[in-house]
Amino acid sequence: MNIEDMRSYIRSVVEIDSSDISDVVLNRFLGEGYDQVVYSEKRWPWYEAETTFTTVASTKDYALSAVGASLSNGLREIQALRTDDHILTMLGRDAADASYPLDTESSGDPWYWSFWGDSARLYPTPAGGETIYVRGYKNPTHFGVNTINGTGPDDFPEPFHVVIATYGISRAYDQQEDPDMAANYFGTFIRELDNLRARYLDAPAPQPLVLNGRRSSRWLSSSYLPYRLRYSWE
Repeated sequence: MNIEDMRSYIRSVVEIDSSDISDVVLNRFLGEGYDQVVYSEKRWPWYEAETTFTTVASTKDYALSAVGASLSNGLREIQALRTDDHILTMLGRDAADASYPLDTESSGDPWYWSFWGDSARLYPTPAGGETIYVRGYKNPTHFGVNTINGTGPDDFPEPFHVVIATYGISRAYDQQEDPDMAANYFGTFIRELDNLRARYLDAPAPQPLVLNGRRSSRWLSSSYLPYRLRYSWE
């Protein structure tokens, strides 16, 4: 469904026309529904993205906008970082700063990273240019206000389109001062979204589901070697 189809669907259900609710207002309602779906879950699979960036000597902080600069909509969240030969372990900023005090300078190949203030910090500080491979989740495409006719919420598979329109129906009933029907359709929106979330976010069949069993270090979990030794200059 494109945005025109959604507006027509809403008006046919609520039994209104453009004199009751304008295209501009319906577009805003649909944008609200789209955002409700987008931000109801961090890990929608169609937002998965891979990219790279290159470190700069003596620079330890890299803005999220710079890390995801090669992606069309930019990067929303970093999931994992790695170099050519190892995975970087994520640390909390306080734990990382305790291990790498700000009043001491250490440099070398990065083995750890932390995230704070929309910026990734590498530890130790890179000594030169090194390619960092990034897996994460990209930002959504805009939909709703100022969306041109013929455009749909193409980030999402077709089954989500009618769910977004259902949210628009609920908001249209709100605008028409029918709270009972608005609540009824909002409940339908929630149920259908839950159903689609279960369908598209199910654990992959080849991978057994393990709860509370992940080791804190991805490097350790994939290696039989002991934990990396710290050098004296680190």
